[in-house]
Amino acid sequence: MHNIRILRLIAAGIITSLPLMAAADPSVIENATARKSGDTWVFSVTLRHPDTGWDHYADGWKILSETGESLGLRELLHPHVTEQPFTRSLSGVRLPEGTTRVAVVARCNVDGWAASRYWIELD
Repeated sequence: MHNIRILRLIAAGIITSLPLMAAADPSVIENATARKSGDTWVFSVTLRHPDTGWDHYADGWKILSETGESLGLRELLHPHVTEQPFTRSLSGVRLPEGTTRVAVVARCNVDGWAASRYWIELD
């Protein structure tokens, strides 16, 4: 009976740790820039993620307003296993008038949206 109790405690510890282990290597935005192009903006984002292939890779990033409204989404359509970090751009992003700062947040196909935000002050 004592051994069963120990095994249950071990199993419970492993099960409750699984979400933490899955999110152990989130997508990290190393740099992001924005430049105005006519009446829209172009964003370039340098992202690092421990892509392992089609089963686990960074699959996008988005631009957010200060209130959390999504302003643009850049989908990444394939893994970048041998290209780390990598930079991709998104053009034609329309920002609400008066916007002075936006955030960029990255996503991976396993862990979802990263908790951290990379803030860009707009000129």
